[in-house]
Amino acid sequence: MPQVTLISSDGKDIQLEVPIGQSLMQAAVSAGVPGIVGECGGSAMCATCHVYVDEAFAEKLPAPLETELEMLECTASERRENSRLGCQIKILADLDGLVIRLPERQQ
Repeated sequence: MPQVTLISSDGKDIQLEVPIGQSLMQAAVSAGVPGIVGECGGSAMCATCHVYVDEAFAEKLPAPLETELEMLECTASERRENSRLGCQIKILADLDGLVIRLPERQQ
């Protein structure tokens, strides 16, 4: 299973093994990762799974759909060039080693 590192806003690393095909949000919520809420359950309707993707992996992700881009306008923390919704990041084998930074707040 691919390994994903989530770095909390206070700098703590959280290591997850994520099954291929599962979303980053699902994996984080299932593991009880603080800082990922996922209120809408993964339908890109709440922006409570906002994350910052490490630049080394940004090119490996598909481009965000219009619905994701619209929700990224509603994030509680600063939107950045590398902002994505965790529910829209499906883990694939080539994302092994993915590094994600969590924003200070989701709501």
